[in-house]
Amino acid sequence: MGTDAAATDRPRTGSASGQKVVRVSGEMDFEHVRALTASLTAAVEQAPAGADIVVDLRYSSFCDSSGLNALLAARRRALRQGHRLVLAAPSHQMIRLLERTHTDILFIYVPALTD
Repeated sequence: MGTDAAATDRPRTGSASGQKVVRVSGEMDFEHVRALTASLTAAVEQAPAGADIVVDLRYSSFCDSSGLNALLAARRRALRQGHRLVLAAPSHQMIRLLERTHTDILFIYVPALTD
């Protein structure tokens, strides 16, 4: 995971006005969940008060239950600290996973971010 299509890179965090962005590429699965969790945790901890935590998924190719659990934990952490966790450009597979697990109503979806 990272800023390119390589699944072995770490997710990258950045800031935009009123939000903290975590850019994910590659797979959000058991093999990569530690890096994803670390990046999401850092984003929540570093976000300005009231800022959205935006998970940019446009380059993410797959999400399994490990990735979903990392997103759910990050959402809980964000809410406790006064933030919203927003999913940007989730794939069809990601939306289907959320629908099948009945967690789709827990997330806010937005189109792809502009660079």
